[in-house]
Amino acid sequence: MNPFDYEQATDVAHAVGAVTRNPGAVFLAGGTNLVDHLKLGVSDPELLVDVSRLPLDEVRELPDGVRVGAAVRNSDLAAHPLIRRRFPVLAQALLAGASGQLRNLATTGGNLMQRTRCPYFQDVTTPCNKRRPGAGCSAIGGHHRDAAILGTSQHCVATHPSDMAVAMAALDGVVRVQGDGGERGIPVAEFHRLPGDEPQRDTVLRHGELITAVDLPGTASRSVYRKVRERASYAFALVSVAAVVEVEDGVVREARIALGGVAHKPWRATQAEDALRGAVVGEQVFRDAAEAELAAAAPLAGNAFKVPMARNTLVAALRQLTGGQR
Repeated sequence: MNPFDYEQATDVAHAVGAVTRNPGAVFLAGGTNLVDHLKLGVSDPELLVDVSRLPLDEVRELPDGVRVGAAVRNSDLAAHPLIRRRFPVLAQALLAGASGQLRNLATTGGNLMQRTRCPYFQDVTTPCNKRRPGAGCSAIGGHHRDAAILGTSQHCVATHPSDMAVAMAALDGVVRVQGDGGERGIPVAEFHRLPGDEPQRDTVLRHGELITAVDLPGTASRSVYRKVRERASYAFALVSVAAVVEVEDGVVREARIALGGVAHKPWRATQAEDALRGAVVGEQVFRDAAEAELAAAAPLAGNAFKVPMARNTLVAALRQLTGGQR
């Protein structure tokens, strides 16, 4: 680990100003991902601006939804009565992530900013376009069992690791950020980027912008998160599905779906959603919707299994949410 300076932010304006003025500065919250990268040599900042003590740790009801402060811990968010009652998909996704110890420390803002767990990204002795643009992608010709199957580029096939962000994408969440030019809102589904020819950029955030909250509109009481992984806990998703479905008289009135473990970002499954809206609930409709979404999948030799896995997981989630609704 290389030496760096440390600064405790006194308020949001102080934090934003300190990072904006220094191109080598980054925010530090729970540190569950960043500190690992400091130790591995993946990240080498000049200055850490600690925002963990800012008053951003509140979950509160809005007239049209719920606001989650950026410093709310994952464990607290998963257990919050408002979240458990109004957005069960989010509580399930949070509890499916990491370990109890990590969830006690990780924050909402930091969870959104997680970087990929691609082994080549974390191994500084190997080429990686995400870590060093222009170096090449070791995963494409190497070990890529966990890699993406949707939205990839010739420069990167890494996946986004967050479970929480997948649920928030399906919930139409909006990320509130504060920069030196003021505040703006970014839909969660547009917050993370596909790799394109700039895989080193994970999000659309500008340098110095601080996540202050995530707004979750409405209510999604009929929702579910299903995660397929190699062991029962403390494992990243091979494939995951967050689904919110409304059914009336056996017809799908609304469907919001996001997939995890399959792309460089939480993948909003708009093709499947379009296929489901207005359709009569049924197994074949579910399979057709999943096929429509995965028609664009471009797996590599080692991760082709993710295509049928994603299809079957999505169908199972829809079946679970609509059981007895015909």
